[in-house]
Amino acid sequence: MKYARPLPSYMVQRYHGWKATTFSENKSWYKRLATEGQRPRAFIISCCDSRVHVTSIFGADQGEFFIHRNIANLVPPFTDDGDHHGTSAAIEYAVTALKVAHIVVLGHSSCGGVQGCYDMCSGHAPELEQKSSFVGRWMDILRPGYERVLEVPEADRKAALEKESILISLENLMTFPFVQEAVNSGNLTLHGLWTDIGDGDLLQYEPDTKEFVPV
Repeated sequence: MKYARPLPSYMVQRYHGWKATTFSENKSWYKRLATEGQRPRAFIISCCDSRVHVTSIFGADQGEFFIHRNIANLVPPFTDDGDHHGTSAAIEYAVTALKVAHIVVLGHSSCGGVQGCYDMCSGHAPELEQKSSFVGRWMDILRPGYERVLEVPEADRKAALEKESILISLENLMTFPFVQEAVNSGNLTLHGLWTDIGDGDLLQYEPDTKEFVPV
């Protein structure tokens, strides 16, 4: 593969620092992870945004969370068309193979993907309407959320749409037969969280009040 190149030096240095400290001090734990496999209790669906650091937020070690990241932490509705579905494959593996007890959809403030959806749906990003736009077609999942937030004051719409990305994902999770079966049997619970990058606040969705409240 002629296009592949060696890692940049700063990444190499950081790797060697990790290997000499964190890994070296916890060799038995990593050995156990390698030989016994993973048994995560929670599956986290979060955004690709580099500012969202799931393991740091919850102080988690390796092996604790099964994590899937995509643009705007979206879950598409279930479909069995035989096409390529990375997010759906991760959900299937988490629920049917790993048998996680919790699925957490984690959204965040200042989400670029949600901003793109907002711009596209409001007519300010025609390039995302192109059939060839991977981002645009992915953000189509969030279009129903845009329609919902039109009733919200304009200054609050983008933040409201960020939370809609979480709610729509939770709704779509329940279209997967194996997710619905696990939830109905009491073996799986779904959770919606939103984090403010600047403040460090974490809100969770309360279905009884239909509001996001502080954790």
